[in-house]
Amino acid sequence: MDSSFVALESPNSPMHIGNLLIYNPASAPGGFVRFKDILEFFRSRLQLSKTMRQRLVRVPFDLDYPYWIEDPDFDLEYHLRHVALPKPGDWRQLCIQTARIHARPLDLNRPPWEFTVVEGLDNVPGYPPGCFAFVTKVHHAAIDGMSGIDLMEAIHTLTPDAPPPSKPDSWKPEKVPGPVELLGKSYVNALVNPLKQARVAAQAVPGVANAIKGLITRDFKLTSDYVPPRTRFNTSISPHRVVEGQRFPLEDMKAIRALAPDLKTKVNDVALAIIGGALHKYLTAKDDLPKATMTAMAPISVRSADEKSDMGNQVAAMIAPLGTHTADPGERLAFVFARTSNSKAITNAIGARTMTEVSKVNPLLYMALGAQLFNRVSIAHSVAMPFNTVVTNVPGPPIPIYSAGAKLESMALSLICLTDGLALAHVVQSYCDEAYISFTACRDIMPDPEFYSQCLRESFEEMVTAAKGTAPQKPAAKGAGTDKSATRKASQTRQTAKKPSSARKSSATKAPRKAANRNASKAVSKTAPKPGKRKPTKASAARIAEESK
Repeated sequence: MDSSFVALESPNSPMHIGNLLIYNPASAPGGFVRFKDILEFFRSRLQLSKTMRQRLVRVPFDLDYPYWIEDPDFDLEYHLRHVALPKPGDWRQLCIQTARIHARPLDLNRPPWEFTVVEGLDNVPGYPPGCFAFVTKVHHAAIDGMSGIDLMEAIHTLTPDAPPPSKPDSWKPEKVPGPVELLGKSYVNALVNPLKQARVAAQAVPGVANAIKGLITRDFKLTSDYVPPRTRFNTSISPHRVVEGQRFPLEDMKAIRALAPDLKTKVNDVALAIIGGALHKYLTAKDDLPKATMTAMAPISVRSADEKSDMGNQVAAMIAPLGTHTADPGERLAFVFARTSNSKAITNAIGARTMTEVSKVNPLLYMALGAQLFNRVSIAHSVAMPFNTVVTNVPGPPIPIYSAGAKLESMALSLICLTDGLALAHVVQSYCDEAYISFTACRDIMPDPEFYSQCLRESFEEMVTAAKGTAPQKPAAKGAGTDKSATRKASQTRQTAKKPSSARKSSATKAPRKAANRNASKAVSKTAPKPGKRKPTKASAARIAEESK
């Protein structure tokens, strides 16, 4: 799995993930944090994470998987950067700067991570002036979502004044192995790999048998809902990125589950349904919504507790239909729950751990050649992808945490890698009492990330409103606005009709009034919808008779 991310690395598809984290320095000593303070804080905690000082060493001709070694040339100041936003320092500028940083590939001849400190966040709504941000980048070969949490724990504390670790740092660098040594290791692994493949194949037999049994007994079924339609997001991508997202109260996310009271829905099902609704809105506005539901690849962590700090990836995957074919929030949530439950049953039958182990014994040479062919020939626009997008769920800390004394105010955005054929990906993350849905997209394919972000907001609000039992207000369609002048004339007409006619007024006064009434009636008929057929009341019949005299 780790090697596949290295093989897929290209200028258009840098394979790293990250976050945009916003901090408030008010809790730090003196209420201020200098870049020097951040450097010293990181330096004192390097021993708590294996990721920060290890680098990859690739075998010549990719004959074997890359090796991790302790970097003898590690330089902390290379990995920690410092920039500032231009005035006025608003949310849009922060997203643009984050996207630019995220689009640049990492140097894989060094430990594959970078943190950029961003200052000048003076006009970001919801945050006090003086806040700063981390834009983090870590190669996906080094971490998955769960081991990324371990890295977060290494650079954060539970209190703003927590002391540095008391245990001395026993880290020792390693010598970079030469080509002959690497080729020797690859030769030994080539001899051993068939035995590993046979062992994994034997372990996979019960899972395959369970899957066949489940299909026969109808414990789960395969339907066309798992076959993704062709969309604008499944084509070749450029090296340019856009990032955006929304944050929601976690309690509201949980309350949405009331839309399906008879089902045991989870917050993850709610997030998938929100994303499905946002895609429905976005593609409908583009007149590009497929008839069939779009699907997402949802990673599943199989990392055990004792593997928490290990390098690399321990994930399997399942296909999750998003219900983009329906505009009804309740129907979409029930659909997503049914299909994800079915996918989980298939994954459990085969065994998520078995699926991960199979990927570990694939010959890297063939993986690398296949990845290079896919990227360089740019066949993504003509080859059907197994899914339309990615939705990964990463739980965050439920309590406030601090870095260099500054309180983490928000995990504002989560950043994810893209490949040819996958131009849009999402991350669902939580922190304290908030939930975040972020997305990364190719700028050439989604030039309007603010609009898609608004679609996420509207999809969430529709589901919350529906869960509370009230219908959401539908926005007026373009061109269907009401003529204000005609409305005023109609109001004047209704007020005039209520006034009793006076016998003392001359016929010359009545004529202009009747003409005004006729003009107002014409104006009302042009703007107001035609009423249905109703039986007139006695009062209305008398009024009509009086006006016709």
